[in-house]
Amino acid sequence: MNQIDLKNRRAVVTGGARGIGYAIATRLVQSGATVSLWDLDVDAMAEAALELSTIGRVHVSQVDVTSEESVNEATAKTMDALGGIDILVNNAGIAGSTAKMWELPVAEWRKVVEIDLIGPYLCCRAVVPMMLKSGYGRIVNIASIAGKEGNPNASHYSAAKAGVIALTKSLGKELATSNILVNCITPAVIETDILKQVGQAHIDYMLSKIPMGRFGQVQEAGALAAWLSSEDCSFTTGSVFDLSGGRATY
Repeated sequence: MNQIDLKNRRAVVTGGARGIGYAIATRLVQSGATVSLWDLDVDAMAEAALELSTIGRVHVSQVDVTSEESVNEATAKTMDALGGIDILVNNAGIAGSTAKMWELPVAEWRKVVEIDLIGPYLCCRAVVPMMLKSGYGRIVNIASIAGKEGNPNASHYSAAKAGVIALTKSLGKELATSNILVNCITPAVIETDILKQVGQAHIDYMLSKIPMGRFGQVQEAGALAAWLSSEDCSFTTGSVFDLSGGRATY
């Protein structure tokens, strides 16, 4: 493992109890950061924190990223516990069910957009003022290759992730002179429990689009997120980093 220096940095990872979020949190802790896990699943978060506490300092906060009140409360509690927030990784998200756009229930469409797009917006809205006060920050948004290409039978997910990409670009420009850098990662399929939310036909379709012929690993996402969270990432903002095994064409 290449060492990335995040000593004395304080990070928030949403959806940090499992999957990509847990892998990112692990890499940040291994790099010296104190990490606050924000998750809705209290039991999974407690288990993740127990494991991570063997290698570094961990804080937890139960958060519903679709609730402005919940996000603001978590921000205040994290600020009190850690003394500041230097890094925000917006990872919490769901895939939703797979179906033609006109067959997806309106409630299902709204739920995916609320978690996958409104969630990052609310977290950025709460944390950015704290970063502005300290004059430093790194924000990493987890989008998806679906946000660039539009996966069939996943219009809600694709639209939400496209929104995350645009949010990243807009916020990156707004903060470009503030020493707060905003970037996003657009993975193809990463092997996590999120695959259990979609059908086998959709999984086969996504794998067929990856030239490397395999799914990505959570540790690969963790490594990229850690670099984007570091001071070594110093002249890159509003950018999109593909993690697609060669699938991305632009």
